Amino acid sequence: MGDAAAPVAVPTIAVRPEPPQRRPVPGDVEGVVSLTRGSARIAHSARSDVGRVRAVNEDAFLAEAPVYLVADGMGGHAKGDAASQAVVATFRRHLEPGVPPSPEQVLDAIHTSNEAVRALSDEGEEGTAVAGTTLAGVVLVDTGDGVGFHWMVFNIGDSRVYAWDGRRLEQLSVDHSAVQELVDAGLIGPDDAERHPDRNVITRALGADEVVDPDIWLIPAAGRQMFLVCSDGLTKELDDEQVAAILAGDAVHAAGMAGELVDAALEHGGRDNVSVVVVESMIGEGDDDGEATRDRGHESVETTRPRGEGGADG
Repeated sequence: MGDAAAPVAVPTIAVRPEPPQRRPVPGDVEGVVSLTRGSARIAHSARSDVGRVRAVNEDAFLAEAPVYLVADGMGGHAKGDAASQAVVATFRRHLEPGVPPSPEQVLDAIHTSNEAVRALSDEGEEGTAVAGTTLAGVVLVDTGDGVGFHWMVFNIGDSRVYAWDGRRLEQLSVDHSAVQELVDAGLIGPDDAERHPDRNVITRALGADEVVDPDIWLIPAAGRQMFLVCSDGLTKELDDEQVAAILAGDAVHAAGMAGELVDAALEHGGRDNVSVVVVESMIGEGDDDGEATRDRGHESVETTRPRGEGGADG
């Protein structure tokens, strides 16, 4: 996308049937974001774990309304943990808590994060030690000009963003990976990608190049919506059906639904760091009665399929 903020196309939106109403989930943290009219009540749970194999957790996350993201420091590269933490620190400096930024402000935070990660790379006797990290997240943004508020989904690398409507899990982001390119070209199937020897090779990352090119989608914010943001430590251990089954259940973990998902990944091997942020929002005018987001009725869930009709579900 480059340094200049290019216009972002709003994807086609489909309104889904009302999903089953959920009970309040322990471990959720709630926040309220003031809008031009009414407010957005956002509940989230978040957890990160080093896993059962790695010695250092190179993941980092930010979960402070209206910003939710996961960064996965690149394994095998220098300072992966510092790289992911630099992204979190940069977003905290650029975006004000409780205030929806503009899409341009989010893009500025992404590009500045790239500069911060590149600054961690250093020259040594064996050449340049490159710091790098993936980035995936959702931010409630004000698009201005009467267009209204949207969830801005962004992705660089193979960390992912999903939408969950109570019945169906849909991957919104597209992996920037060698195997995803093979899938998109029709050379291998999604199941083959999970076993491919290049499954850990990513084609985009913060810190890798002077200019970073994130994928961006805008989803109108209305009614109840739910998103899952995660590092590949989750998706390498659990397939979409297993993730959906957990989201459809009742969380009893102290860290909420994110804790349930992380524990499941650990039980399936925990071969990588695993980080999960689960976000559920309720947006409507006059939403000031103090009820928890998960206690409220569902008005509409709006989701998008950025991949297009021919894309793989990943």
